[in-house]
Amino acid sequence: MAELDEGLEAGGIPQVLTFGIPSVGEILAERYQLEEHIGSDSLGRQLYRGIDVILRRPVAVVTRYPGGESAKEMLAAAVAASRIVHPHLVGVYDAIDEGGRAYVVREWVDGIALRDIVASGPLDAGRSVAIAWAVTDAVAALHGTGMAHGNVHPGTVLVAHDGRVVLTDARADDGATPEADIRTIGAILYCALTGYWPHAEAGSYSAPDGVRDSSGALQSPRQVRAGVPAHLDSLVADLLNPDLPLPSAESLAGELASFGSFDEEDMAAEEGGGRVDFDAFDSAAASPAPPKPAGRKLAVGVVGLLVLALAGTLAAARVLGDPATPETSSSGPPPGPSSSQQAKPAGQPVEFKIDPSKVRIVDPAGDRTEVKDAAKTVDGDANTVWKTDRYNRADFGGKKPGMGVWIDLGEEKQVVSVKVQLQTPGADGELRMGTQDLGSGSAQDQQTVAQYRAVGSRQGMNATTFFNGPEQKTRYLLVWITKLPKDSAGGYRASIGEITVLVQ
Repeated sequence: MAELDEGLEAGGIPQVLTFGIPSVGEILAERYQLEEHIGSDSLGRQLYRGIDVILRRPVAVVTRYPGGESAKEMLAAAVAASRIVHPHLVGVYDAIDEGGRAYVVREWVDGIALRDIVASGPLDAGRSVAIAWAVTDAVAALHGTGMAHGNVHPGTVLVAHDGRVVLTDARADDGATPEADIRTIGAILYCALTGYWPHAEAGSYSAPDGVRDSSGALQSPRQVRAGVPAHLDSLVADLLNPDLPLPSAESLAGELASFGSFDEEDMAAEEGGGRVDFDAFDSAAASPAPPKPAGRKLAVGVVGLLVLALAGTLAAARVLGDPATPETSSSGPPPGPSSSQQAKPAGQPVEFKIDPSKVRIVDPAGDRTEVKDAAKTVDGDANTVWKTDRYNRADFGGKKPGMGVWIDLGEEKQVVSVKVQLQTPGADGELRMGTQDLGSGSAQDQQTVAQYRAVGSRQGMNATTFFNGPEQKTRYLLVWITKLPKDSAGGYRASIGEITVLVQ
C-alpha cells in the first residue's frame, strides 16, 4: 500500500521548473532506486516510493529541482530532523544536493493521513486526543532541540498501518515557530473531532473551513457535534484563541495525557471510552468499555490500528494528493487485512521460554561498556537485573537516544504481549519489532533502532508494565528505553529484572 500524503499537497502550478525529473527505475546516489512516482506539489517537489538497494528497505524520496539555494530550506529541515530519533517523527535517512537537483530520503510509512480518515467522519474524543498527544510529543522533541516543525496539518499527520502516529515533512522557513506549532496542534484536535480545519486560526488548508456563526466566529467542537467532553472542548478553544497565551509543547503533552481519564458522564457518548489500548484491537466485535486509566497512559503508538478499523474501506484505498481531489487506485486486488483485523488464533497465550544466548543489549551511541548481563533479563529471576550506567539526566545525560534489550525468538511467533519488570518505576519506553538480525555493534545497533517499527509505547512505566497488543507475527523484539527514572541515589538509570513474552 502506498504511503499517503507526507505533506505533499497536489494542485496549483509549480513555482519552480521541473525539467529533468528522474524516471522510475533510476538509482540516485548509487543507492536509492525509484520505484513509483506518487505525486507532486505546488512547490515543485516530487514524492517517490523507492528502495534502498544496499539495505533492501523501502524508502520515500522527495526530489526538488533545482537544488542549491532553492532547496536550502528543504535540506536544512531534513538535516535537523535526522538528528532526532522519536517514535512519532518520520525517520530521515539522507539529504543530498547535486546542484541541478536535491533530494531527501526518509522512512516509507504505510498508512493514512488524518485528512483522509476524517473525510469519512470525525473521531471520538479518546482517539482524537491520542493522535494529538502523539503529534505534541513529536513537536516537543523538536522544540527541545531549538527547532520548530512549521508544517503541522492533517496531511502531515499519518496513522500508519503498523500502529504508529507519525508526523512528517518539517520545514525550516521563517514562518516556523514553536507558537505556530502549538496553535496548529489545537487545529489538529479540532479537525479530528469535527472533520473541519480552522483556516483563519491555523492557516489555509484544502480541508473545509471550521464551522462559524453568523459573525464569522469559530464554533467550538462541542457546538459542531455532540459528545465532545466539556474540558476537551475548552482546551481546543483556548489553543485556537489568539488572545490567550500558549503552553509549551511539553506542558500541552502533559495536559493531553491527563485526558486519558475522562469523567464517566463526559465519556458516556464516546465509543470505547477515553482509553486507547491494545486490548481494543483484538476483535472487531463490540466489547464492554475497558476500565479508565489514570494519568499519562495513552497508548498512542497503536492508535492507528483502531482508527484503521473504523476507517473501513479507507484502509484498502490509495489516496494521493489533495483531499479535495483524491486519486484512488482501482487496479489489482485490495491489500490484505492488517494484523488488527486478522482472526485470533485458537487457544490461550502461553509464556515463551527465551534462550538467554539470543538476547543482547542495543546501545547505538554508547561505548559498549553497558552491553553485558543481557541474559539476566530472561533468566526467570526478577532479582537478577541488567542495569544502565547512572546518568545525571533522564535523557541518558544527553549522550544517547536510548538503550534497549533485543530478543530473538528463534523463529516467527504470534506475539500476544510483552511484560517488562523494572526495579525502579518511571521509565519511558517502547516495544519495537523487526524482521532482521542486523548484528551487534554500534553501527549495527543504529540500523536496528532505525529499522525496527514501534508497536507500542509507555510513559512513566511502573515496576510492572505490559506492552500488550493484537497478536503480531515476529521473530525479533526490541524493548527500547527512551527516558530513565530517577533512582534512590539521585541519579538516573534503568534496571530491568525480567522480560516475559506471551505467544499463541
